[in-house]
Amino acid sequence: MRVVLVMSALLLAAPAPAVIETYEFESEALQQRYLKLSAELRCPKCQNQNIADSNAPLAADLRRQLHAQLHTGKTDAEITDYMVQRYGEFVLYRPRWKLQTAPLWLAPILLSVAALALLLMVLRRSRPRVTQPAEDRERLQKLLPTKSEADGRDA
Repeated sequence: MRVVLVMSALLLAAPAPAVIETYEFESEALQQRYLKLSAELRCPKCQNQNIADSNAPLAADLRRQLHAQLHTGKTDAEITDYMVQRYGEFVLYRPRWKLQTAPLWLAPILLSVAALALLLMVLRRSRPRVTQPAEDRERLQKLLPTKSEADGRDA
């Protein structure tokens, strides 16, 4: 019985087989473009991983498409346009500036301004307000020298 448990534990501890994709590139520049684009394109299935890091079959298909389009001579803009046309703006980690994507770009700025305004309001309200009664102010004025008296002492 112990032998079965030990063998089961060893099988579970073994690393899972993973597919490692290798692509041939004509030049170093083409490989750098591939790496850059695969890092900028989001996997539509995983939603929070780029296609370079995702193990989903859809991400593997996108990587193959990207490699094929790079070898046909398409520009980065043409490739991203194709991906957006096929999978929507969501496929881009940095969506383009459009009226529909304006909230995505403006939300961090608006939230930061709102947080700063709220912080200033809280700080103003939490500051203790010192009020002096009128008689205290009058007594203080009598004790403090006037400007002409202060000028006479300096001379």
